[in-house]
Amino acid sequence: MIHHERLRPPSHDYPADEWNIIEKGFHPEFLAQLETMLAVGNGYLGMRGCPEEGGPNAENGTFINGFYETRPIVYGEEAYGFAKTGQTIVNVTDSKIIKLFVDDEPFWLPNAHCVRYDRRLNMQSGTLDREILWETPAGKQVLITSRRLVSFVHRHVAAISYCVTLLNAEAPVVIASEMVANAPIARANADDPRQASVFAGRVFHHCASYVKDRRIVLCHATEKSRLTLTCATDHVLETACLHTYKAVHTEDFGQVAFTIEARPGCPIHLTKYMVYHTSPTASSEELCGRAEWTLDRMMHQGFQPLLTAQEQYMDDFWRRSDVRVRDIREDRMQRTTVEVQQAIRFNLFHILQAAARAEDTGVPAKGLTGQAYEGHYFWDTEIYLLPFLTYTFPRIARNLLTFRYKMLAQARAHARQLGHRGAMFPWRTISGEEASAYYAAGTAQYHINADIMYALRKYVQATGDEAFLRRIAVTNLSRSQPRRVEARRAGLPTHVSPAGTSCVTTAPAPTSAPSPIVTPPRIVALAPIEAPRLTVVR
Repeated sequence: MIHHERLRPPSHDYPADEWNIIEKGFHPEFLAQLETMLAVGNGYLGMRGCPEEGGPNAENGTFINGFYETRPIVYGEEAYGFAKTGQTIVNVTDSKIIKLFVDDEPFWLPNAHCVRYDRRLNMQSGTLDREILWETPAGKQVLITSRRLVSFVHRHVAAISYCVTLLNAEAPVVIASEMVANAPIARANADDPRQASVFAGRVFHHCASYVKDRRIVLCHATEKSRLTLTCATDHVLETACLHTYKAVHTEDFGQVAFTIEARPGCPIHLTKYMVYHTSPTASSEELCGRAEWTLDRMMHQGFQPLLTAQEQYMDDFWRRSDVRVRDIREDRMQRTTVEVQQAIRFNLFHILQAAARAEDTGVPAKGLTGQAYEGHYFWDTEIYLLPFLTYTFPRIARNLLTFRYKMLAQARAHARQLGHRGAMFPWRTISGEEASAYYAAGTAQYHINADIMYALRKYVQATGDEAFLRRIAVTNLSRSQPRRVEARRAGLPTHVSPAGTSCVTTAPAPTSAPSPIVTPPRIVALAPIEAPRLTVVR
């Protein structure tokens, strides 16, 4: 077991707040933690909480759920039933970089004199907000504010609102918006087995790249998994100051640089729209077209409606899901009421960010906050996440269960490989095939079938969606191996009716029922399930 020293940031720079995770000062020793904690995502697209300037960072990352590369798993000694192919989520094109130069001097946090610094994950609006007052070595004060979001409403869209205002002097200003593919990845701890595998050479191969005015489009594909990605950005600059711009690109890089004659008190407001589209089948031309369609819509709509839609989505989420606490006894909990409330909302918010738009995918173990655990889907989804989602967002729960159902073909093939009838679902996977290189904590974990059936049962009992159960759940159950054992582990007792038909019911199975199930099951009854009760420890 790996143990790390627990680091608790100083409370004066990281104060507790019911609705925000706040950072009041830059501390490089907490880079890795804050990049994860301040990550934003929507279940399809995730961006780590790195500064807009592109650094410093512990592990810069942008991730697409289900976008992975494969590699052969090499064993010291082969054995029957071992997984053959590993799958690793890859760090895709980084489009969130916005570099700032004042008097040709770069703004770089480790060297900057920050008169004021405030960065916060706003869990009410679903945004990462930052406000910095920077004083240059020449004594010029520069106010920098930014707001980053990954849209819940528009699955493929992220945006940054970035504003620079000189307060006490004029100066030449350059704002360089960049995007980078195939960037090298730093590893903070190479001995940590949770870290993702590192591929030798380039992960992405160039398919297309071009510039249209202030718009840049980069398209790449993986070699072995044969997945294609298009990332496109576009920009709107609003200011009364005189300015020009220049756009350049290569196969793996794009930049739009705005040169501004900044005047004191005159805001320079840049809005950057970022779009990601992926496909296992579409051509690069089609994916580039899709990305441009999305950008056209965002450029026409503007940032404020995008932000308003985000805030409305969050209002609806908290109306469904908020858990409120009061009067926490600090002498027992060693935490204040505000700290406990913040912790609960932080966890609920990250569940939303990991699962909301996970459509035709699962939920990675770290969400989309990093590459640890290879971006794999585990049984944690069915046991820990789905009960919460079933009661608060049944649509999301249904999507995740449907994704499991779509793995059935691979699960049947895996069962045959192991000498079983029926299906054997993978312990950890992205594509549906078992990807664990450790047999004892992978293929041998047969309880995954029961975990899935448990989640199916809870979903159907809470929602009454029996049509879904008949179409998908019973198919899964009838293919599981051994079927009767897994049904009972999942809380679905089975028996044989007088007519000789095998049945699944929440009533106790008769003791005289034969042990084997000889025909596919049908639903007899589903007992009502109580809504969860929340108990607050005081």
